[in-house]
Amino acid sequence: MEAAQYVYASMYRLAVASLIALGLATGCHHARTSPELRVLGVHPSSSSHVFVQVTNPARRPLHLTKLEYVFASSKGTTLAEGEMPIERDIPAGAVAVLEVPLDASTSTETVTLRGKLTGELDQMVRTFKLNAQIQPH
Repeated sequence: MEAAQYVYASMYRLAVASLIALGLATGCHHARTSPELRVLGVHPSSSSHVFVQVTNPARRPLHLTKLEYVFASSKGTTLAEGEMPIERDIPAGAVAVLEVPLDASTSTETVTLRGKLTGELDQMVRTFKLNAQIQPH
């Protein structure tokens, strides 16, 4: 009977250790797969564009499909908003630059770009939050 209890206790410890390791690995996996977004600059003209760099830190390709965005003034007023379809693949560890249209003047105040970037990673649709500051030029 004592040998059976020893085997049971060993299997129990192994199962608990496996679950903890799986939980830690899964937590780290999700933390690394969120794209990094950074505003590179604004091209001022009659129809301005904000250039946003998207970095894919995952070990697999990321297929971007859609961007929903809102440009807001420092006072919280919405300057522009929209949704744009994207068909863009970003290889593992690579970067891509997106042009986001901005039909508003941004020369005198800080503007916040907020939104959601939708893409497919590991054959699953995922949504990533976008939040960046655009300084006046």
